Amino acid sequence: MTTGSPTPTAPKRSRARTFVPLGIAAWVVLEVWLLTLVASAAGGMTVLALLVGGAVLGAVVIKRAGRRAFRNLTETLQQQQQGQSPAASNANGTGTGTTGNGFLMLGGLLLMLPGLISDVVGLALLVPPVRIALGRYAERSLERRVRAASPGSLGDAFEQARIHRPDGKVVQGEVIRPDATQPSRGYEDEGPRPPLTP
Repeated sequence: MTTGSPTPTAPKRSRARTFVPLGIAAWVVLEVWLLTLVASAAGGMTVLALLVGGAVLGAVVIKRAGRRAFRNLTETLQQQQQGQSPAASNANGTGTGTTGNGFLMLGGLLLMLPGLISDVVGLALLVPPVRIALGRYAERSLERRVRAASPGSLGDAFEQARIHRPDGKVVQGEVIRPDATQPSRGYEDEGPRPPLTP
């Protein structure tokens, strides 16, 4: 016996879910190949020294970037408590810039990962002009995506997501208000009403 329900179709797999694992696998294979190539040319102890040096340098960079981020956060909180805006203090030259702190931490993390390609990319992220250029590119890209997004605030998007969830607690309905021309039914005279919860 057949029913009128449509047959379920499998959701389409996104490009990221297809290409990201392939990219990671290709990156790992390339890293291993380069390490074996350098080990055969320069020796295993050289490769080991490179890997240990990269891990130590990456740990130092991450520690320094974390301290700088924590210092910037405490300075921002102190300025807000004093009623001074962080933008004004940066304009006066008293604030420290936070530009590229995330890229600095990413560079340290890439240095800690074993591999020569990740070390080269991590070292490139330690150069301030590279971090500034990447920060500007990321900011422009984010602005383009925000402009291309549908109008509405973040609260509207959250409310829409909450309404469309199957277990959401928002009940869709319609509010009917009496017109001014119709006689009042005494809603205003009754006072506050208790909530309609069981």
